[in-house]
Amino acid sequence: HLSADSGGASQAEIKRAYKNLAREWHPDKNKDPKAEDTFIKISKSYEILSNEERRSNFDRYGQMDESQPFGQSQHHHGFRSFHNSFYFDESFFHFPRSRDFADSKYLLHHAHFNSDVLPDSHKRPYLIKVTSEWCFACIHIEPVWKETVKELEPLGVGIGIVDLGFERRLANQLGAHRAPSIIGLVNGRVTFFHQAVVREHLRQFVEDLLPHKLVERITDDNYLSYLDNWHVENKPSVLLFDQVPIVPLLYKLTAFAFRDYVRFGQVDQGDKHCTRLLRQFNINTYAPTMLLFKEDTEKPVDIIQARGLKKQIMDEFVSNNKFLQVPRLVNQRLFDELCPVKQFHRRRKYCVLLITGEDQAFLPGNKAFVDFASANRKEVLRFAYVYQRQQQPLCQALRHNQAALSPQVVILERRSQAGKVLYRSVSGGWNGSEEDKYRLHEQLELLQKDPTYLSSDATLPELNNEMAPIFIIQWMNAAYEYILQIYDDLLYSNWREMMPILSLIFSALFILFGTVIIQAFSEPGENKPRQPKPKEQPQTEDDINPSIFLFGPCSRPPKKDFVEVTELTDITYTSNLVKLRPGHINVVLVLTNASKNALLRKYAKEVFSFSGTQTLHFSFLNADKHCYWMPSLLRSVSDAAESEGQSDDEEEPSDYAGHVLALNGHKKYFCLFRPVFTGDDPNDSSEDGALHHKLDRLGLWMERLMEGTLPRLQVPAWPSLDETANRDS
Repeated sequence: HLSADSGGASQAEIKRAYKNLAREWHPDKNKDPKAEDTFIKISKSYEILSNEERRSNFDRYGQMDESQPFGQSQHHHGFRSFHNSFYFDESFFHFPRSRDFADSKYLLHHAHFNSDVLPDSHKRPYLIKVTSEWCFACIHIEPVWKETVKELEPLGVGIGIVDLGFERRLANQLGAHRAPSIIGLVNGRVTFFHQAVVREHLRQFVEDLLPHKLVERITDDNYLSYLDNWHVENKPSVLLFDQVPIVPLLYKLTAFAFRDYVRFGQVDQGDKHCTRLLRQFNINTYAPTMLLFKEDTEKPVDIIQARGLKKQIMDEFVSNNKFLQVPRLVNQRLFDELCPVKQFHRRRKYCVLLITGEDQAFLPGNKAFVDFASANRKEVLRFAYVYQRQQQPLCQALRHNQAALSPQVVILERRSQAGKVLYRSVSGGWNGSEEDKYRLHEQLELLQKDPTYLSSDATLPELNNEMAPIFIIQWMNAAYEYILQIYDDLLYSNWREMMPILSLIFSALFILFGTVIIQAFSEPGENKPRQPKPKEQPQTEDDINPSIFLFGPCSRPPKKDFVEVTELTDITYTSNLVKLRPGHINVVLVLTNASKNALLRKYAKEVFSFSGTQTLHFSFLNADKHCYWMPSLLRSVSDAAESEGQSDDEEEPSDYAGHVLALNGHKKYFCLFRPVFTGDDPNDSSEDGALHHKLDRLGLWMERLMEGTLPRLQVPAWPSLDETANRDS
């Protein structure tokens, strides 16, 4: 279309026609499958017609492929001159060769930026280019941008492109109001690039985005203290031996990504103050070498040596050694990573925890525990230790609120995010003797053969954050970085980009002074002290509401801090069972008037960690009120079994208190839990205690229910509730 009747067309008419056709057939706007091919043909035609010399060559030789020479060699110089001039014409129209279609993988959108890029900036820096259509200046920085991306992306730097015309909301969030602009993003903080667009400047800009002191300079004088500091930092240590005195950017990026797990140091092999280090670890001076140390500061646990260290190799090297052999639990995040909650479709993982002290007297036992862990490394075992003084709530939950007189080893398995664990204390305590090691090894072998070996349960509180003081220091460093950023923006008079920060500062000041003024001019009557609430009387067991139970502050429920339990009556029976929605299950506890309070308390405790599941409902049935319902239900199952040629010789019990049924009303089947008295607590010989222990194994039964491994008993129809029995409650 563009070449038709172009013999007498002026350059202005050709340019106008090209502009209209290119806008119509641009692949980003036209979804026609032929759009890209048509667009390329339009661009090729414009390349011919927009330059008189090339147009003359085409009329003379009939060639369009720029990879072939034009007829004679003297045209080569003219073609290069044309290409340079067309480079700017193309940028004026924003058509294409200034931005390849391959660049679309870097395009950022508002939702994607906030959900993925912004959180990821805490692990790696991002270099973002802001561009737009009809941007003449954008085309000038394109070659440098491509070279920089080619260099930095393999190192782990994130790359992004924001189209100012199509992503105005994201551009406003970044504070970018003109194109071209180049932005650095790290730790959620935006920094603008103000220097000349040169590859060396962009590389230095990315390095300056990273926090200072990511990598420590190591020499003969400080390497021992650096490696020994694992006690305090609770992290492995990495040493990079390199002939270059400047820390490589790849190493800095790796240190930034794993800064929460591993400490990084660098040794200059050419420094005369590092000769003892090189000699002690027998370092090859011809290739970069990385050593990783854990508790043993004289022997590295892992080593890599290569002339060209790649990002993937370094990431695997560090990620495989993120933790010490026996790390100290210093916060909840570390506990969650080391000892994850058991998933139904994954293999069990057990945490072997040493409760000890930080005094010198405990060091031999702690070292013996590390040696035992190093000799018994298995995929299903995680070894860790805690200082009782630092984590008192956790230790009290595992030691029955008794003061620790000596170190103790506890084997536990986490069962829910709410803090529920199954555990068993290793008898005899722990002092690091060979007898202690043998006893612990024996119990670990028994555990892997029989998961029910963990006979005790508890709800653990959230761990204290022992790294809080370090967090305050990090916050102060971040504040310092923000002050430097504001100063930088003032220096370059970048007022539009500073508006979000200035707006936040003035808003905070306005709220602060507004609150002070309101309090100063408020009437005295408005500040009358509230009368204290009357002291609540302690509830007796008879006053307990059976539908709601509250737990103490140590429990961490998924959604609520109570379990809703509904009584099955003639009013609720149809909606909670007969017409229960497909896919939903009602877990029903059978009790009597005498056992109601004791069983309900234990029932709520056992099912509490499952109360966040939307398809589970919890109810109880009073067998004194509906004494015929359970026998009728079990009899219907027996009749169905006999009709199929099966027999069940088991006698029906006379007391159904403590039985639990998982009822699927839609598919007409149920799973049955029969109470088992374990007698785990010899000190509780009361009647309530005996009732309480009937449900000791209910938690494990609920796990199997969620896994779908329980046997299902089919019923032809649900029996009706018989209201003729005794109703006294």
